[in-house]
Amino acid sequence: MLDWLISIDLVEIFAPTMSPLEAVLRISVVYLFLFSLLRVVLKREAAAIGITDLLVVVLIADAVQNAMADEYRSVTDGLVLGATLVFWDWALSYAAARWRRFGRVIRPAPLLLVRNGEPIWDNLRKEHLTEEELASHVRLQGLERIEDVKYAFMETDGRISVIPKEGNQSQGSRDKNKAI
Repeated sequence: MLDWLISIDLVEIFAPTMSPLEAVLRISVVYLFLFSLLRVVLKREAAAIGITDLLVVVLIADAVQNAMADEYRSVTDGLVLGATLVFWDWALSYAAARWRRFGRVIRPAPLLLVRNGEPIWDNLRKEHLTEEELASHVRLQGLERIEDVKYAFMETDGRISVIPKEGNQSQGSRDKNKAI
């Protein structure tokens, strides 16, 4: 009567339903495609966490949930996919740290947006930033106007950093400088 409760098919749980090499190839293609797409398109929107971190979390969740939900019929399939994602995250980070040229592709240099209070319009257009959005970032740094900025950069993680002109530091920055 309770046989269904204790009957477990270990072969169905652990025997892969697809070739592990096929699983690695499939998830590698998806990861590398999405990484490239997100690096180009969502640089600014992903400022809170790194793009690769976001990508790995989302794809691992999807890959592993399929194995847990019995869609693959094998936990092993999901584990192979998850391990492949972690491998690609590690491999790209390692390659970027090891080879400077590759690192510049994976993590491009900061982009200058403002020089001596003057917006660099070509760079703003390249990043699809309006003057109003730039002004908002400047105000968030404690400055009133773009003209108060010595330099502003779009950093590799999508954040905008602002260096004020001399004498235009925010109150918080002045307080920090006094304490030093």
